[in-house]
Amino acid sequence: MNDIGDAQRAGEALDATHATEDPFAAAIRGTRMPILITDARQADNPIIFANDAFLALTGYPRGEVIGRNCRFLQGPETDPATVAEMREAVRSGRDVSVEVVNYRKNGSRFWNNVFLSPVRNDRGEIIYFFGSAIDISERKAERENLKSDIHVRAGELELALEQKTSLLHEVDHRVKNNLQLISSLLLLQTRRTRDEGTRQALRSMLERVGAIATVHRRLFQGGDVQRFDVSDFLRDLANDLAASARRDDLELRLDLEPVAIPASQAAPLALVANELLSNALRHAYPEGQAGQITIRCQRRDGEFDLEVVDSGVGLPPSGDRGGFGLTIVQLLSQQLKARLSLEDAQPGVRAVVTLPTTA
Repeated sequence: MNDIGDAQRAGEALDATHATEDPFAAAIRGTRMPILITDARQADNPIIFANDAFLALTGYPRGEVIGRNCRFLQGPETDPATVAEMREAVRSGRDVSVEVVNYRKNGSRFWNNVFLSPVRNDRGEIIYFFGSAIDISERKAERENLKSDIHVRAGELELALEQKTSLLHEVDHRVKNNLQLISSLLLLQTRRTRDEGTRQALRSMLERVGAIATVHRRLFQGGDVQRFDVSDFLRDLANDLAASARRDDLELRLDLEPVAIPASQAAPLALVANELLSNALRHAYPEGQAGQITIRCQRRDGEFDLEVVDSGVGLPPSGDRGGFGLTIVQLLSQQLKARLSLEDAQPGVRAVVTLPTTA
């Protein structure tokens, strides 16, 4: 059999073979799923059977379907790669499922979910291909609409992120200016004050503002404004305070493990660290006495220790070194839900603040 007439006769024979009382044949003819059968033994694998659902889907009468290869459903927007995939599956005799653009007799396009399976005889030879089709045009349109919605939403989110970033930069700029203004006012007042005690108090306040400015700089330099790197901050703070102390005879030793805390805790912790280190720089070693100050940051069991240790003159008999600064440390430790320990290290002082950590 090698012409359309042969294919039509084969289809008619197939219908005759599957009499109406055969439930399988009746199901194939009557199902709402478009179904066709091709003859793999004939040249160009022509269609020899198409049910009514297939004819309704494509708009072709049976006489214009039987005897033709399925490629007559292809058109300008049919993907050649998908056609090649189906062709290769037929050549190699394997199942295939693809989504392809097909065309009806009236020229309208539709998305067709095609399933092809080989049918073999008792000797394992492929004698037919069984195909089914599902019109998935609505599903495809829904997917495209969803993609479009996602694209629009992504654009909105990107715009919102740009606006938020711009706002953060504006806040960063204003906070920097305000902190610089406060520092300038304190510095001006320090220079105009003759009382040394007052001058010292103003210099201490200037250092505290500087610690907060360092926190702010660290938060905005990092990629995450929600988390604050304690170790990097302590390194900056130690260098700043050591430079302002002008004590070349004091050695700072840093032993800092990576620790991150919520940004909301950054400023109080910065002030605690500033007071502890400033007190050590001012009071541990009298002018002209060399020494070492160690700053540690160590994690352990869901907590971390911020530790400042010196081997200097130790605590005064009253046990209070730092006055107002120590009061600040105690109040802020309570705010941070931290434990404060101030011990005589014999020699020197060991100050430890223990805080919970979630990072």
